[in-house]
Amino acid sequence: MKDLYILGIETSCDETAASVVKNGEEIVSNVVASQIESHKRFGGVVPEVASRHHVEQITLVIEEALKQADLTPAELAAVAVTEGPGLVGALLIGVNAAKAFAFANGLPVIGVHHIAGHVYANRLGGGLEFPLVALIISGGHTELIFMERDGSFELIGETRDDAAGEAYDKVARVIGLPYPGGPHIDRLAHESDGAVEFPRAWLEEGSYDFSFSGLKSAVINYVHNAEQKGQPVDKAKVAAGFQESVVDVVTAKTVRAAKEYGVRQVIAAGGVAANRGLRDSLAAALEEEGIRFHVPPLKLCTDNAAMIAAAGTSMYRAGVRSDLRMNGRPGMELLSWAAARPSEK
Repeated sequence: MKDLYILGIETSCDETAASVVKNGEEIVSNVVASQIESHKRFGGVVPEVASRHHVEQITLVIEEALKQADLTPAELAAVAVTEGPGLVGALLIGVNAAKAFAFANGLPVIGVHHIAGHVYANRLGGGLEFPLVALIISGGHTELIFMERDGSFELIGETRDDAAGEAYDKVARVIGLPYPGGPHIDRLAHESDGAVEFPRAWLEEGSYDFSFSGLKSAVINYVHNAEQKGQPVDKAKVAAGFQESVVDVVTAKTVRAAKEYGVRQVIAAGGVAANRGLRDSLAAALEEEGIRFHVPPLKLCTDNAAMIAAAGTSMYRAGVRSDLRMNGRPGMELLSWAAARPSEK
């Protein structure tokens, strides 16, 4: 059977990325132009700055991805691009670049949901075994999704306020750690010989939803109270306590969902899936239950275009197509391939 090459494009936030993936499983090229240094001084992503960087980099990363793959546009089967959710200005750069490239080269274009991309990053790192539960945990999302089969998505839990990664960044800023805060909190937590006790938000009995705003407020209040009293703040113990609270709740709810839905595998995806404390906790808890656990390599946890190409390959094989009316959709809903809009088939 002829090999299937898909060009993926990702610009949902602050990474300008392009990648070529073979047969939905093998990364042929993966180019990422990071903007972290530009946003670091602001302590977070500035949408207008992100969009400007995307405009400057998008053509260059696409050209580099094709060069590294040693392929011409004629050898591609389709172009997959993040349609949403994300920052609308950032999405528009990638979507319009993808449509222009596809039109110029006579290729179909496929709009991919960003979260579906994170899920299918696991196919690049070892495969998916259905049915499964996917934990999506990043700067903008904290969700539990049940997948009965390839291309099917049932949202069973989501954050009601801050996403986990957002809470990590805000807590890091409060205790004086640089942006992005997640890796620094994870490192400090592992170096600490103790932890401040912070609350766990379990919500209603049986709920798979998450809430981190109360935890974030508890950390801020702890630090401010100590400062007002002139007491020193042990950053490592604060980091350890905060991380333990997040990890305990996320692990417990993920394992409970896996058992209730009777899945064969749990996968994790998104930037916070790179967190060592969370990975270790999930691996140990799921092993105890006899449930397989998979998480992508660290470089595929954060935003990248290879994951978009991988998801796009599954959509391509399912017959899903978009058209040139496609636009960036910051509030895009995650739908199963079978529920794609008629205009996309």
